[in-house]
Parts: sequence; structure tokens; C-alpha cells
Amino acid sequence: MYGLTKGTAEEEEEEEKNDLMYHEIRVADGVGGWRSYGIDPGEFSSFLMKTCERLVHCVNFNPQRPVNLLAYSYCELLEQKKPILGSSTACVLVLNRENSTVYTANIGDSGFMVVRRGEIVHKSEEQQHYFNTPFQLSLPPPGHDHNVLSDSPDSADTLSFPVKDGDVILVATDGVFDNVPEKLLLDMLKEVEGVTDPVKLQMTANSLALMARSLSFDSDFMSPFAINARRNNINATGGKPDDITVVLATVAI
Repeated sequence: MYGLTKGTAEEEEEEEKNDLMYHEIRVADGVGGWRSYGIDPGEFSSFLMKTCERLVHCVNFNPQRPVNLLAYSYCELLEQKKPILGSSTACVLVLNRENSTVYTANIGDSGFMVVRRGEIVHKSEEQQHYFNTPFQLSLPPPGHDHNVLSDSPDSADTLSFPVKDGDVILVATDGVFDNVPEKLLLDMLKEVEGVTDPVKLQMTANSLALMARSLSFDSDFMSPFAINARRNNINATGGKPDDITVVLATVAI
């Protein structure tokens, strides 16, 4: 397991090099159904993501294996003296500036999209057991193991692909992808290709999140979620109110 301790000068130098050469983006989405059990769904997902952030700065961090970040973070969660109950989807991307390559690990229905020259060049695929039931990392309360889905971090989809200067990378929870059609996403993302101004990127991320929220409450809108529901013989119309998280970045190599 990764650990973060005070190291030698050589180790600290290696950590500083990691900070310059590797950049990580991540989102996680706690399963809201746990609220009915009196469990805060955000605690599980927050622990995973904070642990991933810490592990990136370790000397033995492997940028080509972001799935390891999920695996070790999940192991740390399971080993907590006070159990952190719940479940979560997660998506982690690592940019290796040395070879201009992004490495990804995605479990569940959060995901990513990469836009270049007005086109989607890379996109994650949802992992679903069945409709509206994503893969997820879990720690159920005692006695509920038999009726709670719990997937291994090793079941995450992993990809690697080259990126170019100016590429736009969107990482988001399903509250975005279930409510905003791909064309609308593309129209917004292509406007920030090559943009390095963090204020402009933040404004676009905010606009995207607000759009997703607005569409999620539109009962007459034929959302991506409603379209997928109909493909599964469920008569649905409208958006899907859900937690919405947007992380937006551009590649600068």
C-alpha cells in the first residue's frame, strides 16, 4: 500500500518531479440511495478522492496505472477503524507530460470526454450491471452484503491515448452525461479549445453545470437518460435530477 511519510532528499526531489510531469483529474459520485439508511453518500466518495490526491504525490506513484489509485484508496477506506459506509462510482485521469499520454480508470457511470478541433476524439463508456445500475465500489452496513452491489477496482475500464496541445478534457458525473446531449456538450467544449485562462475555463464549467441542472428538472425534455430508458423498454421523458460535478481542463504540453 502507498504511504506518505517524510522521505529522503532524493525522494522529495522525485515527488517534486512527479508534480511537474504528471497531472491528475478525478471525480467520484456517491450513491444517493444510502441517505435512506442515514448514511452520508458524500463521505465515501470524498474519502476516495482525497486519498487519490495524496497518493499521486508518493514516490512510487505509477502514472500509467491510475487504477492503482482507486485500488489503494479503496483499500485504505476498508481499513479505517471507523467504517466509512456507502458506495461510489469514480473516474481518474492522469496526464503524463513526458509522452503526452493520458491514462484513465473509470468504474461506473461517471466519465470523461476529450475534444479536439471540434470533434470528440476520446470518450469513456458507461459500466452498468443493468439500466441505471452502475458498477460501484462499496462498503455496506453489516448484514446488507447480500443485497448491495460491490465491484472490485480491478473491474474499472482502463485506457491510454495520446493528447495534443489545446485538447479539452471534460471529467464529470452522470448528472452531466444523463442530462446534456452530446451535441450541446461539444458546442460548449469546442469554445475553450486551447484556452489556458482559468477564469474562462471556470466560467464554462459553471455554465455546463447550470445547463445540466436546468435540463435535469425539465419534465418535457427528451434527455439522454430518457432515451436510454426507452431503449430498455421504460417509457420515460424528461431529465434526471442528480448530483452534478464538472471538471474542465485543457492540455498544455
